[in-house]
Amino acid sequence: MYRPHDRRFQTPILMQHGMWHGAWCWHLRIGIRWQELFAEWGWESHAFSLPGHAGSPTQRPVALCTLDYYLSFLKSEVERLPQRPVLMGHSMGGALTQWYLKYVGDDLPAAVLVAPWVSHAAFRDGLPRFLRLDLAGCLLMIVEWSAAPLVRTPQRAAKALISEKAIYSPEALYAKLNSESAIVMYQHNPPFWSPARHVDTPMLWLAGEDDTLIGEPAERRSAAYYGADYVVMEKAGHNLMMEHNYHQAAETIYNWLIGIGRYGNLPYPSIGQGIE
Repeated sequence: MYRPHDRRFQTPILMQHGMWHGAWCWHLRIGIRWQELFAEWGWESHAFSLPGHAGSPTQRPVALCTLDYYLSFLKSEVERLPQRPVLMGHSMGGALTQWYLKYVGDDLPAAVLVAPWVSHAAFRDGLPRFLRLDLAGCLLMIVEWSAAPLVRTPQRAAKALISEKAIYSPEALYAKLNSESAIVMYQHNPPFWSPARHVDTPMLWLAGEDDTLIGEPAERRSAAYYGADYVVMEKAGHNLMMEHNYHQAAETIYNWLIGIGRYGNLPYPSIGQGIE
């Protein structure tokens, strides 16, 4: 948890990581971290690691984990907080955010989806991209029933997750990643999944222009389906919090939260008006 010295907003932010990652992706050990930035801007933020991720105790083999299993932990984290948080989800965490809004409650102050899985059949766009990106990794994933082969080397991990301009090196990224279930990738597709027909929670959808895992056109269609505000981060890869323009992405989120005006925070300036 990051507490601000000067708390401007009572609503906390809860950050949900994606595949292979953990809570560490929101507070990197180099440069300025997103949790640190939001604390400087007056927000309290919370990040947690799913079971079997980033040192979090394993409660069942990661290969057997499912999205509904992960969702139960996200639900518990939301309920643990004294009030409903802004839910921020990256990649698979963005899928879990969509699952939360559909299956748990559409009563959040806001949801921020950071390069999330798309709203509808993820394989329609994602599978051809995966096959072109790493055919051998896809075959190994089927054989091993694990998504770990898709990030099996620093070079493969970097090709999938970050651009050449990222502030994190392939070696540093690879050293932090862990195994992941392949089941979760199948679950975010029919007949197991269809998006909510209507969502009242305000949504911001961020996409990376150079995301190799999720195509920008599919992200745009998904945002339009939900009626979400949509922003593309220029020349950015999948892990927006590690990209060269990570600060700009964080500013975009901050200013959007100010703009929707649900926090009694209208007297506070936008980034461009004095917050640094």
